[in-house]
Amino acid sequence: MTQWRLPLAAVGGLLLGVGAVPACISRADAPFTRQTDRNAGGGAPSTINVEGGTSDPSINLSPPAPHAVLSVDPPHGSFAGGGLALVRGNGFTSGARVWFGDVELPAAGRVPVDPQRIQVTVPSGHAGAVDVTVQNGNDKSTKASLSGGYTYDRFYTDPPSGPTSGGSAITLKGDATNWGATTTVQIDHLPCVVSTVRSPTELVCTTPADTPGSKPVRVTTGDGVQVDVLDGYSYGNSDDGFKGGLSGNTLSGNLRVLAVDNITGLAVAGATVVVGAEVASADVLKTDESGVAVDERAGLGPKQTVTIARKCYEPQTFVDVTVNTVTAFMDPILSPDCGSKGDLPPSGGVATYGANVAGQVVWPSGGEFKREGWRDVPRPKSSDEKLVAYVFRLSPNPTDRFALPSAVDAITPDSAGDSGYSFTTFGQPGNFTLYALAGLENRSRTPPTFTAYQMGLVRGVAAQAGETKKDVFIQIDADLDHTLELDLTPPTVTARGPNQMQASASIQVGSEGYAVLPNGYISRSLPLAGGLSFVGVPTLSGSLLGTSYIATAQAVTGESGGTPRSVVGLVSSKSTSQPLVIDQFVQVPVLTAPTPNSAWNGTTLSSTQAGGGAPVDLVVYDIESAGGLVAWTVVAPGSSTGFSIPNLNALSSDLGIRKGPISITVSAAHITGFTYSALRYRDTTQRGWTAYATDVFYASY
Repeated sequence: MTQWRLPLAAVGGLLLGVGAVPACISRADAPFTRQTDRNAGGGAPSTINVEGGTSDPSINLSPPAPHAVLSVDPPHGSFAGGGLALVRGNGFTSGARVWFGDVELPAAGRVPVDPQRIQVTVPSGHAGAVDVTVQNGNDKSTKASLSGGYTYDRFYTDPPSGPTSGGSAITLKGDATNWGATTTVQIDHLPCVVSTVRSPTELVCTTPADTPGSKPVRVTTGDGVQVDVLDGYSYGNSDDGFKGGLSGNTLSGNLRVLAVDNITGLAVAGATVVVGAEVASADVLKTDESGVAVDERAGLGPKQTVTIARKCYEPQTFVDVTVNTVTAFMDPILSPDCGSKGDLPPSGGVATYGANVAGQVVWPSGGEFKREGWRDVPRPKSSDEKLVAYVFRLSPNPTDRFALPSAVDAITPDSAGDSGYSFTTFGQPGNFTLYALAGLENRSRTPPTFTAYQMGLVRGVAAQAGETKKDVFIQIDADLDHTLELDLTPPTVTARGPNQMQASASIQVGSEGYAVLPNGYISRSLPLAGGLSFVGVPTLSGSLLGTSYIATAQAVTGESGGTPRSVVGLVSSKSTSQPLVIDQFVQVPVLTAPTPNSAWNGTTLSSTQAGGGAPVDLVVYDIESAGGLVAWTVVAPGSSTGFSIPNLNALSSDLGIRKGPISITVSAAHITGFTYSALRYRDTTQRGWTAYATDVFYASY
């Protein structure tokens, strides 16, 4: 049977029915129309054999052009750019240049893989289709274009993903849109309630609950014009979009409190809300079925202490609230006492939908395309040393320690691959970054050792839940041959500690996360005799262009990193030419009420600190009872060194902490650009703190 290739227009028509498609615009009262590719020429054959041939023997296909651009995968994406795409065609060389419309991609934004494939990072553009052009160097005779090869979507969502429970406030950003008060938004045909229209090109809506996966987003304006992006938003098992905390206008005569289950995202009805520091004089309210309680008493301002509690949920208190809205995400207490007929309350258990990524680690070719690797890695000196590479996802925490993967995940010179060396990895779906480290490994030692000499990174990998994303290429183009030095000023050392300085260095990739390095951790005893040096960090060039060095340091007690502890994070630099100065340590807090190892009255909390160090913006007290089963979180501004909270057990023994031994963890935090009246839940945890100090004390209740 004669084999032939479908014309591009026909292929595009088939794909429109089964795969991701560019954003399309139509009127609600008009039939759906499809535009064929402008390069398709004449119509498709009258009969098509789905097995790959044609029943018309008179058709003579032209031989393929020596230089051509045939497709772009995916064929569409955000007009903000930044996504990963694979350009397929013929006749590409290692010096191939790529244009999207009139925009030429920089060298760091393209990875020529072989004569048929170039991986690119899509540049920003404007909504609509653009030509995709490839030319080998300055040889204009090799120039080839695919007309309308890539389509920029009319809008995108920020963030692009969120939890399946919904309730996330997301921003839609459009290009040449005309959004207004009558504009509506749907995600997967469910309403995303518009709360704010900031401009004709930007609005905010609250996501509905839905199942995991990538979902279509539709925006409809008042005149009936609809704009669809078929994979515009992804649901996953994460807490993206959960803001919570304090917001609204200045507190005067109206206070609104919303209680939400931190696991399910559902409203918590029947929760007790105490507005005031003493139960006898406080306003005591109950949340309704929507989880809302409103205190409309005149004269509430200028500030109030607000406590939210309910049986089977851990209580929370916000001290000195000066705004009129409090949103509390409440953690369930995982106790048999909290279940109906012995059943525990919902606490997760949602199926996890992951995504596979398959691709190759490649090295830049010295001439035309070759399969070569580990070019600047020293040769093994013994049979125990092996040339290996590993692929990682970015870490959300810059202080995470490097962990050597299993030997079965190693990429070696014997790994399969045509242009490079094959890898597969699995993780949460979404849009993420991968990085690869190549070097020497010795697993005969205890523990095994891995010394990295080269590195590469690829951004904009988009993989949906349950999908296997193929043909992802990570180019190894950065040498780990620099030294990053730290100049440290530790906090005051007390009789309790700290007595150790631990420091880490990683690579920050925008807001996406951190590339953790094998040699990115150092531990030394206090007091320090000098600075600390990280030998073997990468140059910030090639695929690492635009990233930053990130250093963190913590003064801890004992090698295990115990309390008292003082931590400074996210000190950044673009260069290793000068030492990074880290002098913003927060002084360790000391609990003064209750005094350690004494009986607590259940209402008074206070703490103090030594002078100097970074300013304190927030103090968080975590009071644990019943062996850690029940905890009470108290959040206060840094200026409130002492205050009272309501005795919840005076209302009900089911609301407060349990009688007996308790532990009180006091954390004093410094947060750059922080305003207490705009506090978010991220600000109440270590991931939101620029620097902090913490210690644990014991008492009884």
